[in-house]
Amino acid sequence: MNSEQVEHMRSGKGFIAALDQSGGSTPKALMLYGIEENEYSGDEQMFDLIHGMRTRMMTSPVFGGDRVLGAILFEGTMDRQVEGVGAATYLWNTKKVLPFLKIDKGLADEVDGVQVMKPNPDLDALLKKAVANGIFGTKMRSVIKVANKAGIQAVVAQQFEVGRQILAAGLVPIIEPEVDINSATKAEAEVILKEALLAELNKQPTDQPVMLKLTLPETDGFYSELVAHPSVLRVVALSGGYSREESNARLSRNKGVIASFSRALTEGLSAKQSDAEFNAALDASIASICAASNT
Repeated sequence: MNSEQVEHMRSGKGFIAALDQSGGSTPKALMLYGIEENEYSGDEQMFDLIHGMRTRMMTSPVFGGDRVLGAILFEGTMDRQVEGVGAATYLWNTKKVLPFLKIDKGLADEVDGVQVMKPNPDLDALLKKAVANGIFGTKMRSVIKVANKAGIQAVVAQQFEVGRQILAAGLVPIIEPEVDINSATKAEAEVILKEALLAELNKQPTDQPVMLKLTLPETDGFYSELVAHPSVLRVVALSGGYSREESNARLSRNKGVIASFSRALTEGLSAKQSDAEFNAALDASIASICAASNT
C-alpha cells in the first residue's frame, strides 16, 4: 500500500469516477452514449467502443486528479492501453487519478432478501495481476433488497472476508453493500446495515483501512459514524439509478461522503459530440458532482 496514494485518497477533494460497466451493462452504457446495438456486432467490437468512450473521458483535459480522486476500471480496461501505456499507469502517472479494479464475478441468486457475490476462486491471481499493473484498490458489489437481518449480515460478512484477502495482497478494498433504491424497506435495511458494518469495522486494524461504497441514505448524515471511523479510509456513494440531479442533491446533504457515480457521471455525454462539446459536457458533470462531494 503506497502511503502517498493512501494520503491522496484520505484527504483529497473530489470524487471517484466509476468506469467499470462490464459485459451485461455495456450495451446500455453505449446506448446512453449514443451508440445503438445495430452499430456494432459481437463482444469484441462492443468492448472496443466502450474502451473508446472511457479513453475519451480519461484523456479529456477536464478529467484530472484535482477533481477526480480515483477511477474504477473493469479488468478489460486494465488490460488495455491509454496513450501507449497501461490504463492504470496512465491514470496515476499522467492524471494523478487513483486506479481501482472491479474484482467481483457478479451476483448470486437472491436468498434472504439479498444477493451476495458469486464465488471467485481465481481472485488471488487477479489481485497479483492488479498489483503488477499499478492498481491502488478494488471494488466488489453485493445487493440488499429488503431489511432482512440474516441476509444483510451475510452480505457484510462476505464483503469483509474478501476485503481482508484484498488487503493481504496490498490493495485497498471498496466494500459495496448496495441497498436497492426501490426497496420498500430501504430505511430499515440501512439501520441493520450500519450496525453490521460497525461491528466489522471495530475489529479492523486502523493501519489496514477499507473504503465503503453505499447507497445514499434515507436519513441525511446517517453514515456519519462510518465517515469518522478510524478504520475507514473514505465513504463513497453510488448513484444507484437516481438521476445526477437527485444524486447530487442527496449527496450534498451527507457531509464527508463523496460520490462514486457511474451513470450519473456519463449522463449527457454522446459519441456524436465534437471534442469541444464532449469536454464541456464532461466538465459540467464533473463540476456538479465535485461540488456535491465537497460538502
